[in-house]
Amino acid sequence: MTRILLPTDLSKNAYNAIRYAVHLYKDEEVAFYLLNTFTPTSYHMSYMIENPMPYGMEDVAKMNSEKELQEIEEKIKSEIDSPNHTFKRLSAFNILVDEIIDVVNTYDINMIIMGTKGATGAKEIFIGTHTMLTIKKVKCPVLAVPANYDYEQLVDILFPTDYEFNKEHPHLPLLKQLCKLHHSRLNILNAYYGIELTESQNETKEFIEDYFKEVAPVFHIADGMDVLEAVEDFQKKYKINLLVMIQNKHSFFENLIFKPVVKDLVFHTHIPFLVLPSD
Repeated sequence: MTRILLPTDLSKNAYNAIRYAVHLYKDEEVAFYLLNTFTPTSYHMSYMIENPMPYGMEDVAKMNSEKELQEIEEKIKSEIDSPNHTFKRLSAFNILVDEIIDVVNTYDINMIIMGTKGATGAKEIFIGTHTMLTIKKVKCPVLAVPANYDYEQLVDILFPTDYEFNKEHPHLPLLKQLCKLHHSRLNILNAYYGIELTESQNETKEFIEDYFKEVAPVFHIADGMDVLEAVEDFQKKYKINLLVMIQNKHSFFENLIFKPVVKDLVFHTHIPFLVLPSD
């Protein structure tokens, strides 16, 4: 059974990511873990005024969090009711990323799906602070769903790579699973700017071709471009439903993820983005 963690700050964007996740695995057996972290000051005092009880602030905050998660579960089930899905609600007094790490380890989570921005996310930032920190600190695949993105079938998946990753990467099966589940076309994109692939890179390319042979991967070369330009150019020519990258220490990944997006750059900010952690 696939185990997916769904962190939520109870915002509309977070719920949209939950809806995307349930659609993505609509016909699969999945255990979803709804997670909300809280601090007492993050909850309205009106709750205590309307519900006077001899409890501490932390107790009231926890009860409020549990109530909100129950309402989210009931709402998503009313929209997409699948007998293959189970839900577990988790409320915790903790910092979000720290709690995510604990939950991933405790429940052996296969993937985290979360919104790119929370309720107060800045529009000019591609990935919100919580999502960015999760990608950086948690050794688990993270699928970031843009605000207001409506679910689309994964017809085309784009996988930019420099072929500089371990062929034994533990999360490649997840990508293969998604391709097979949705009968997706996997587009492998390499940015070429005058430097031939090394022997090691060619071996990795051959490995990819063999590993994904069941989904018939299509290889592309972007000549004279860096990775950012190559992805942008590719999306001008083809409609992509999911962008996938493996996190590593190369500068192109850091530049892609951890900086504000230039306002006039029509990049990939409006499609879901799956980040596979380095091995």
